Order: sequence, then structure tokens, then C-alpha cells
Amino acid sequence: MRTQVTYIILLLVLVGCQKENKLTFETLNLDETRCSECPTVEIQIPKALENSKMAKTINTALREEIIETLNYDDELEASSIKDAVESFSNGYWELKKLYPEEATRWEANIEGKVSYEDNDFLTIELNSYIFTGGAHGYGSQRFLNFDKHKAKELENWQLFQDRKDFEKFAEQKFRDQEHIPQDSPINSTGFMFESDVFHLPENIGFTEEGIRLLYNPYEVASYADGPIVLTLPFSEIKPYLAKNKS
Repeated sequence: MRTQVTYIILLLVLVGCQKENKLTFETLNLDETRCSECPTVEIQIPKALENSKMAKTINTALREEIIETLNYDDELEASSIKDAVESFSNGYWELKKLYPEEATRWEANIEGKVSYEDNDFLTIELNSYIFTGGAHGYGSQRFLNFDKHKAKELENWQLFQDRKDFEKFAEQKFRDQEHIPQDSPINSTGFMFESDVFHLPENIGFTEEGIRLLYNPYEVASYADGPIVLTLPFSEIKPYLAKNKS
């Protein structure tokens, strides 16, 4: 009897450890607004705290995404967030010198959060809003997916056993959601898929509700239509995933 109790305790401890196999994050808040007339730059992202390869991979990927978002000068190889902020600010001041009466104060706001995590995968959702003048700014969303076992960031195609099979399945679901007849061209109701052929979005990520396919503004529709989102529950997409999710 005592032996059975011991086995049960060990089993509970093992299960508990598996459920708690999650990374620890803190929120990193950066206000890089440097003067009252300077561009507004605010950044709020998760920072992985573990001293591990996975934590380093996540933090590096986030830093690179922010640098790419803020780096206004393609000829400048920004190696840090501060370098990218300086590039963004310089772009504004150069424009203001040319058009002192017309240049509107630029703005950059970047926020990130962990949208999904289990023992195998982790996804970070990164939302950004950039205003560099004109009628309106541009908001976008980006998913960063990570393989926790291999400690590496995943490309979209690596999420699926067969990307083409999943693409066919996703097109059917997209047509159902957007009320596009299955036997009509994908652009027949006003979408703007290149060559009138359905394709997966640039941004695909895991959420608690399932896998999310996100088309940012201008990707397949006009800015006025906003982002186009299709969320597919895990119960439907499990056969297509590279690693089946429970």
C-alpha cells in the first residue's frame, strides 16, 4: 500500500512539473521619447528571464523585430534598439528641416505579449503602430513562434506537416467565413489576393483559441477593411500540425 502511495505521489509531482514547464517573463517598458518635440517612441514587450538558450532566442528575436520596425534608414545597420530609435528620430528631423510647417510629430508604439505556451511551442504576439505623417498611421500585428525543445524561432511552413494541404483546408474555412462561394474566384467578393489565388498570410500564430491566420491591412484587402483574421480551433487543425497538439 505504501509503495502504491509513493508511486501516486511521484506521478503527481511529474505531472505538476510538466504543467509548470513554462518560461518566466517580466514586462520591459521603454519610453524612448527624448524631448517634448521629439518623436514619441514607447515599447512594452515581454522579456524572458531564464539563463537559457530559449530565453536568449526569444529576446534576440524581439530585439531584431523592434529594430526592423523602427529603423527608418535602410543604409544604417542598427545593432540595438537605441540605434533604431535614433534612426527613427533622425528621419523625422530631416523631414522637418525640409517641411518645417507641415511635418507632424512622428509616433511609434510597440507592445508584445505571450499569446500561447505549452510544453512544445511558445508564441509572442507583437502589435505595432507607426505614424510618420499623412492621413493616418499604420498598425500591424506580428506573430513569433518558437520551438521550446530546439530553442529556435520557427518559420510558418515549419508549423505544418504539409503546408499545401493546410493551405487547401484554410482556403475552405476562409471562404466559409467570408461568404465566398467555393466555386468562385477568391477575389470575387472584393479581396485582393495576388493573381486571384488564395495564399496563407505572412502572420500565423498560436493562441488559446487555436491557430490564428492574420492578414494585416493592405495584404489582401484595403486599409479601410482593417486586418482580416481567421482563427481555427486545435480540434480541426491537429492533423495538419507538424507536432500534434493535445
